[in-house]
Amino acid sequence: MTFRRLDLFCRVVDNYGDIGICWRLARQWQGEHGLAVTLWVDDLASFRRIWPAVDVDAPTQTLDGVTVRHWRDQDGVYTAADVADIVIEFFAVDIPPGYIEAMATCEPRPVWFNLEGLTAEEWVEGCHRLTSPHPRLKLTKYFFFPGFTAKTGGLLREADVEPQRLAFQSQPAAAAAFLARFGVTAEEMTSTKVSLFCYPHAPVSALFEVWQQGAAPVTCLVPEGVAAEAVQAFTGGAASATRGALTVRTLPFVAQTDYDKLLWACDLNFVRGEDSFVRAQWAGKPFVWHIYPQEENLHHKKLRAFLQRYATELPALSALSLCWNGAVAVDEWDEAWSAFAREMPAMTRHAIDWQQQMLAHGDLAGNMLAFAASLR
Repeated sequence: MTFRRLDLFCRVVDNYGDIGICWRLARQWQGEHGLAVTLWVDDLASFRRIWPAVDVDAPTQTLDGVTVRHWRDQDGVYTAADVADIVIEFFAVDIPPGYIEAMATCEPRPVWFNLEGLTAEEWVEGCHRLTSPHPRLKLTKYFFFPGFTAKTGGLLREADVEPQRLAFQSQPAAAAAFLARFGVTAEEMTSTKVSLFCYPHAPVSALFEVWQQGAAPVTCLVPEGVAAEAVQAFTGGAASATRGALTVRTLPFVAQTDYDKLLWACDLNFVRGEDSFVRAQWAGKPFVWHIYPQEENLHHKKLRAFLQRYATELPALSALSLCWNGAVAVDEWDEAWSAFAREMPAMTRHAIDWQQQMLAHGDLAGNMLAFAASLR
């Protein structure tokens, strides 16, 4: 059976990660697979930070071929004509009850997914594609997990991201021209260029101190509002400042396509949550992940699970990652950074090898459609 329509429901919890993932998927399903996609999203202001064309006052709008509906409440009466062939709730959001009732009147029934968050934990393989029958209606929901093995749904990756990255990184002038838009000078292009995207509790000031006192110049590029206290203390509120070996520059939030280029142009990327975490893996550069914090430090377990898959032969990366996330105490940040810097060439080689492993698992959007087709 040919699927024509897909509805994706997104509530923004992690500022930009949730909408970032959903927006990438929506555009990919529309652009690469020809589906008529409607993205239901509750927070258009956060959406606009990563896609400036968003009209925060529009109840419905079309962006890049995708219909975007402002998801204001759970009310509403729906009919079978309102329901898409594939219905996806991102991260267990509650879609409108009336919409679910309408799903049960469709023939055939829509394929209903709960798209879960990304984790490297082993239990995911046993839960991927599990069913959840509705307690009252003749509907079945399928759990779909992104992941790092062939027994999961793979990672989000558009078909053109790899050729675009290779073309960009093969031309040093392209990176220089891109970073020049943000004030990066020719001299700073020869420094270690670092993008910094983290949650507020990251130990940014400690790392700034190490970089400032170091022998090798570092240029740190920070999106506006990220690590605000540490950046303010360093720059005094200016757009950029240099102290010792460290230059810190504040960047405006950019569209997703430009954020990818920022990752490609830097030598090291600090990323957070899920969306930028995955994009850092496709950038082919060393990265440090700041995982979304959870109660009882459950996020530390998830972090260690990823490091066990990714960094078994990169001890300095594991050590700095655990310190960055508060999973272990650090005695000397300068020693941790020195070990990390020495290991960066090995990290770069491993990043490319890791990409090849992940490419073998297909991509998340395509894998979901293939599984949906197998259910018909």
